[in-house]
Amino acid sequence: MTATLAELAEVAGEAPELAAAPELSDVAAALPRGELVLFPTREQYLPACTALKARSFVMCADLCAVDYLGHLDRELPEGVQPERFEVVLSLLSMEMARRVRARVQVGESDPRLPSLFDLYPGTEAMEREAFDMFGIRFEGHPDLTRILMPEDWEGHPLRKDFSHGRVPVQFKEAPGPR
Repeated sequence: MTATLAELAEVAGEAPELAAAPELSDVAAALPRGELVLFPTREQYLPACTALKARSFVMCADLCAVDYLGHLDRELPEGVQPERFEVVLSLLSMEMARRVRARVQVGESDPRLPSLFDLYPGTEAMEREAFDMFGIRFEGHPDLTRILMPEDWEGHPLRKDFSHGRVPVQFKEAPGPR
């Protein structure tokens, strides 16, 4: 079932405490396999995460990026425009023993999102990895530098259109037969 979070709370009885937050009421939402998934726009992303943290979702378990090059026809809630990149965020509420996932569409022509570092300091390395591997910029990040690849590396290796060249292998002189 897909709808706004407010509609989902009313129809399915899911997450009424979250739908009461004005920052979350208009966010597209779905219940695939019984898990609440929010689809905030880039503009809704930081306010939605702030509202979730205020409602006891205090732990960011994961933040990663996905490249959907060639799969823009994937299933998304009505009104959510598919983009090439998607940032996926998994938040936990230990108090409510619940998980919320957020999937934010990020365009290829302007791959940027606000950083969650001030809200969830544990996202520092995860945002750097998404930047390094996919080229998604997190505005306001305290140290948005490469974390896995050398600083002089050109490109972003997990983009599906990244050309994986060949690195010549150099062998030392092997001992001959005896």
